[in-house]
Amino acid sequence: MKKPSFSTSPAGIEHCQFSIDHRSMQQEAGLNRQAFVRIQVVATGELTHITREFIARDVVKVTGFINRHESRNGNPILVLHASQIEKIN
Repeated sequence: MKKPSFSTSPAGIEHCQFSIDHRSMQQEAGLNRQAFVRIQVVATGELTHITREFIARDVVKVTGFINRHESRNGNPILVLHASQIEKIN
C-alpha cells in the first residue's frame, strides 16, 4: 500500500486515494501462476477517517466495487471504490 492522499470535493465530501498491491498464486489450466495487480483505491466520506492512520506497507483488506475512470491524459483505468476497509496486522 502507498501512503494515502486526501482531498475535499466542492460539495465538502472528503476523498482519499491510495494504491494497493495484490499478489497470489492461482491455478490456470492445471498449472500454478503468479498473479499480481496494483490498483488505485478511492475511499469517500467516513472511510477516509480510517485511512488517516495508514502508512506505506500496511496490509489492508478492501471491499467495494470496480469502476472505470479516465486518467488526466484520457486513458481508461480501473479504480476500486471502497465500501469497507480493514487493516490486517
